[in-house]
Amino acid sequence: MPAAREFARRALADWGVGEARTQDALLCVSELVTNAVRHGVPPGRGFRLRLLRAGEALVRIEVHDSGPGHPRVADPAEDGDERGRGLLLVEAVADKWGVGERDPGKIVWCEVGLSRWLS
Repeated sequence: MPAAREFARRALADWGVGEARTQDALLCVSELVTNAVRHGVPPGRGFRLRLLRAGEALVRIEVHDSGPGHPRVADPAEDGDERGRGLLLVEAVADKWGVGERDPGKIVWCEVGLSRWLS
């Protein structure tokens, strides 16, 4: 996961993204990559991290994996386990997030708006 964060940090710096939104995007990268490694990558497979810049408006973060299932936001009332809260964090700091189809697997993505956060 450190390599994924460093890749994202460099891309965001190259794009001139301000520090506040860089931190939000890096948190999203960490959580989505962690979820992919823990739940979406079958043995012998990897994942793909993609960052896309959409003009001055936003950065889209995508994590592609080949595992089954559909991630969901954990309900804090369900149990006292401190794990499984990654998508809650993504939901809190990203402007949008969702899951797309991939064969095999899925793409978990989020978008972080930039317009007021550019350096």
